[in-house]
Amino acid sequence: MASKEGGMAFSRKSYKLTSDAERSRVTGIVHEKLLSDYLHRVFASPDQGPAAATSRKPLNFQNLPEHLDQLLHVDEEEEESQEQAEGRLGPSTVVLDHTGGFEGLLLVDDDLLGVIGHSNFGTIRSTTCVYKGKWIYEVLISSQGLMQIGWCTINCRFNQEEGVGDTHNSYAYDGNRVRKWNVTTTNYGKAWASGDIVSCLIDLDEGTLSFSLNGVSLGTAFENLSRGLGMAYFPAISLSFKESVAFNFGSRPLRYPVAGYRPLQDPPSASLVRAQRLLGCFQAVLSMELDPVEGRLVEKESSEWQLQGQPTILLTLAHIFHHFASLLCEVYVVEAVLMSFLLGVVEAGPPEQAQTVVHHVLDLLWLFMEDYEVQDCLKQLMMSLLRLYRFSPIVPDLSLQIHYLRLTIAILSHEKSRKFLLSNVLFDVLRSIVFFYIKSPLRVEEAGLQELIPTTWWPHRSPREGKEEVREETSEERLRRRAYERGCQRLKKRIEVVEELQVQILKLLLNNKDDNGGEASRYIFLTKFRKFLQENASGRGNTPMLCPPEYMVCFLHRLISALRFYWDEYKASNPRTSFSEEAYVPPQIFYNGKVDYFDLQRLGGLLSHLRKTLKDDLASKANILIDPLELQATTMDDLDEDEEPAPAAAQVPRTAAVSLMTPRRPLSASEKVKVRTLSAEQRTREDIEGSQWNEGLLVGRPPEEPEQPLTENSLLEVLDGAVMMYSLSVHQQLGKMVGVSDDVNEYAMALRDTEDKLRRCPKRRKDILAELSKSQKVFSEKLDHLSRRLAWVHAAVYSQEKMQDIYWLLRVCLRTIEHGDRTGSLFAFMPEFYLSVAINSYSALKNYFGPVHSMEELPGYEETLTRLAAILAKHFADTRIVGTDIRDSLMQALASYVCYPNSLRAVERIPEEQRIAMVRNLLAPYEQRPWAQTNWILVRLWRGCGFGYRYTRLPHLLKTKPEDANLPSLQKPCPSTLLQQHMADLLREGPDVAPSFLNSVLNQLNWAFSEFIGMIQEIQQAAERLERNYVDSRQLKVCATCFDLSVSLLRVLEMTITLVPEIFLDWARPTSEMLLRRLAQLLNQVLNRVTAERNLFDRVVTLRLPGLESVDHYPILVAVTGILVRLLVHGPASGTERATSVLLADPCFQLRSISYLLGQPEPPAPGTALPAPDRKHFSLQSYTDYISMEELAQVEQMLAHLTSASAQAAAASLPTSEEDLCPICYAHPISAVFQPCGHKSCKACIDQHLMNNKDCFFCKATIVSVEDWDKAAHASATSSAA
Repeated sequence: MASKEGGMAFSRKSYKLTSDAERSRVTGIVHEKLLSDYLHRVFASPDQGPAAATSRKPLNFQNLPEHLDQLLHVDEEEEESQEQAEGRLGPSTVVLDHTGGFEGLLLVDDDLLGVIGHSNFGTIRSTTCVYKGKWIYEVLISSQGLMQIGWCTINCRFNQEEGVGDTHNSYAYDGNRVRKWNVTTTNYGKAWASGDIVSCLIDLDEGTLSFSLNGVSLGTAFENLSRGLGMAYFPAISLSFKESVAFNFGSRPLRYPVAGYRPLQDPPSASLVRAQRLLGCFQAVLSMELDPVEGRLVEKESSEWQLQGQPTILLTLAHIFHHFASLLCEVYVVEAVLMSFLLGVVEAGPPEQAQTVVHHVLDLLWLFMEDYEVQDCLKQLMMSLLRLYRFSPIVPDLSLQIHYLRLTIAILSHEKSRKFLLSNVLFDVLRSIVFFYIKSPLRVEEAGLQELIPTTWWPHRSPREGKEEVREETSEERLRRRAYERGCQRLKKRIEVVEELQVQILKLLLNNKDDNGGEASRYIFLTKFRKFLQENASGRGNTPMLCPPEYMVCFLHRLISALRFYWDEYKASNPRTSFSEEAYVPPQIFYNGKVDYFDLQRLGGLLSHLRKTLKDDLASKANILIDPLELQATTMDDLDEDEEPAPAAAQVPRTAAVSLMTPRRPLSASEKVKVRTLSAEQRTREDIEGSQWNEGLLVGRPPEEPEQPLTENSLLEVLDGAVMMYSLSVHQQLGKMVGVSDDVNEYAMALRDTEDKLRRCPKRRKDILAELSKSQKVFSEKLDHLSRRLAWVHAAVYSQEKMQDIYWLLRVCLRTIEHGDRTGSLFAFMPEFYLSVAINSYSALKNYFGPVHSMEELPGYEETLTRLAAILAKHFADTRIVGTDIRDSLMQALASYVCYPNSLRAVERIPEEQRIAMVRNLLAPYEQRPWAQTNWILVRLWRGCGFGYRYTRLPHLLKTKPEDANLPSLQKPCPSTLLQQHMADLLREGPDVAPSFLNSVLNQLNWAFSEFIGMIQEIQQAAERLERNYVDSRQLKVCATCFDLSVSLLRVLEMTITLVPEIFLDWARPTSEMLLRRLAQLLNQVLNRVTAERNLFDRVVTLRLPGLESVDHYPILVAVTGILVRLLVHGPASGTERATSVLLADPCFQLRSISYLLGQPEPPAPGTALPAPDRKHFSLQSYTDYISMEELAQVEQMLAHLTSASAQAAAASLPTSEEDLCPICYAHPISAVFQPCGHKSCKACIDQHLMNNKDCFFCKATIVSVEDWDKAAHASATSSAA
């Protein structure tokens, strides 16, 4: 491989000396004595002392090969002694036995050293066993789940339930459960974590077996091992599904060697000796310089050395690399020799000098070695470096991680090496995302967190739900908190050093100025990054193949930092572009086909469907034509969905691209672009950036988009990838890490309770005091541990800077959605994950980063809330969005949004027309749409205004602890009078809005309450059976849901009656009477079912079954009471009279149900037993904390009014014959006749029926009109006609 240095071009073969003439000419370059001194200094023998310097043989390039052969000579006996060591049987190269030494389904890596569990409890052993001596091997823990690691004999038989350690003559250590196993099990060792290294040691001379964790001995695990004839032990492991490890039997240097123990695979000692000697020669070249003028050797620093084309030095290096090149292709030599040398360089001096030396080394590797040799060496070097970084222990100053990252930066800053590694290694062979991860310490003692954070502290919260306990911080607590915060700051500064190095790595990978002689690094990175996203988006069910979410979180933050750096750097040199604070993804990227979104769902459905249905809009708005061949191929794919998929090798990742029908130049308004597909690897810089700003990724700019560019197109694709990364797994991991904070709160509450018990415990009860003191000590130690871990989590995951990254990503999504929305129908091309990320990132900022950091501290907080509110209000019912999941997510997000005062105020700040449109969508009929969330939104707007509806938690649940106090349903009431007013205006607006909305609400209430009653009947029957039985938890959950829905629907009716009472009470409206009758019927049904003494509802409530906690008398009865009070007490006199008459006319009305509300029990029926005297009766008067005295007075007034009206109605009522009753309800007299069929019913039944169906009850004829019918008038008319 040619390389340019000092204006000269050299190749490896040009240094092979072929003739005596050439040799003499070369030796004449410098003085013979100077050359001899130089070569003796470079190729000094290990045993050569100062006394031998005077008698040494002169060296020149003619006799140098012979001298070098002698220098590199290794005794043959030493080499042969490695071939077969006593006490070991099997191949000298030790790997996992994937042919016969396994049980279960396992995935084994290509090198036969890594394994992933793919069944319940798979087992695999190695190909080599030992029967004598002391041996060791290491296991690199990639996941911290259930595994048993150790030794077994060939006679051990395993299955899917029993693994290593579960049979005789097999022994195992399990760091997940912290136990050791040999048929029986006992406690042993420490808990392991991902990134730990377990050393397994066996001493067959003494018959003992032990383990070490990260070089720290865990002590002897087993003694008196079976030895003798036929007893040989294999390394073995059993691991559960999706767990993964990597073995090191000695193919690489052991990370934690133990004196006296040999690895199962011997190291290549001869190669190591030769490599060490050649490395010494190489270092000597770098530390010396020839001065031909002065005729002397000059000592220099390696960082000051330069390759200037001096023939003597070039020939010397050629002789070194002639032997060194083959050795640098061996894995063990690369890690033991080259890696150690480069790490020494990095540790010895400042980063700039170290980088210079590393560049010299890499330049020489590329110059004197064949390309395939350098590439293999670099591949092994990066693999070793990644392994060292991933499995290095956490130390207080993070020095190990810092050194490995600095060496990585030094290697990647070498342009040629960087491009090779990017193209072939970093994303293809390695999981290079590991370089951006900072391992969280499971054991704070080993990580040195006790020294960094000597004082621990945790927040003190009130243990009582529903009561806010404000307690001033004591001076001691204040001092502890400040000391803890100082410790957290020290830890954060150390983590920031590592993070800055990781950002530097990404800056190198995103460099787009290194396009000399090939593609710039950024464009290689984009191809690999897109493939990485595709693997993680397409393989969500295949966990072992995915990037772990904890790695993804760190990678995202580093990527955002590097992206914003280049974005703002480009802005500095191009003033017309925008700052990263104004970043968004232009909408044309979603439909012009330049960026591949794989099979991810678009807002409007599948891409193939959108291209067919919206092709005219693409042509008219974006000047894009869909290639007919592309449409035809898509159609054929749709038809052949049931055929077998193509082989994996043929499934090349493909991305859509754009082909211009004219040469590259700015597009005029009339020119069209034809969409076709390219493979991702075929994209060039011009395909991404374009020759003009509006080409490349931005082809097809809609007229709504501004003409000025945002930034470089390649950065837009990186930004799009960052948003996708958040949706894949980052949000899920952010929520998972909150568990540490929850654990701290749990233990803090437990400690506080224990301390309270200690204070209350009598001193004479020393036994109880001792137990409480022991508990107090355990809780305190656990809190010390957790508070230090929490400090790490806050510094690495939930810091202020990380919060700002997520906030920036939220604002990017909001701008992207806003710009996409302006494109009209083309908005359907946007991937669903943009809306998901907007919703989830806001949720993360609100719920995960507190209480240390508050979202309210972020710049532009209120404006961002308002913009998000506008998006949720507009798009939750957007017809352009067809996906059920994303529509549900939008609805749930809006429902959660109106539960919190700050976000509710943001909804009230959006433009009035958007607010009205939102409320109009909420009031649409409930049929054929997910109405439960809609109803929940309306309830939240009312909560705090209804009768007895000011509670946060139900009264009977106050003594229980909620699963999550941050749930939207547990927030304090915050009603919105503004949105209530919009609702009232819309219900008054047109003749059809209120009837259709209320009809759907009444229908759903009828369904929900009927389902609830049916389910509690089944539950009661199951509970009364004599045989032992269990009620399905899912059935209980559905039952509770139906009850909650019934209550919320009743509250919506209460709000409607309060805001617009004339809908029910103004009988000038054609549907008012019908709605009022239906409402009265449902209210009477609910009251009768709930208030009857010793009835079904009462018995199920007293059972207090898990899952039915919310089912109680109070929530449903106060909701019904609120409606009745509004109708019978607050309304005008005419309305009250109408409501009273309708309520009393309903055949289900029972006055005792109203009396029940105030604790007046039903008198016992004749012949039944009297109720127990201590039985408690429900009464609204018992809930004075929730119901005001004024409200109680209104209930008493309503009861008195109904009592009087009921007596009057009973006195005035006349008997009605059965013939005159409605044949549908048998409750009201016939009052309507249908035309043209002539069948009859009461008005209430026919009016209700016509709301949903136009066919006759009886004959199914279409009803044209309904006329009033009076029996007396009809009889008179008949007789007159006669």
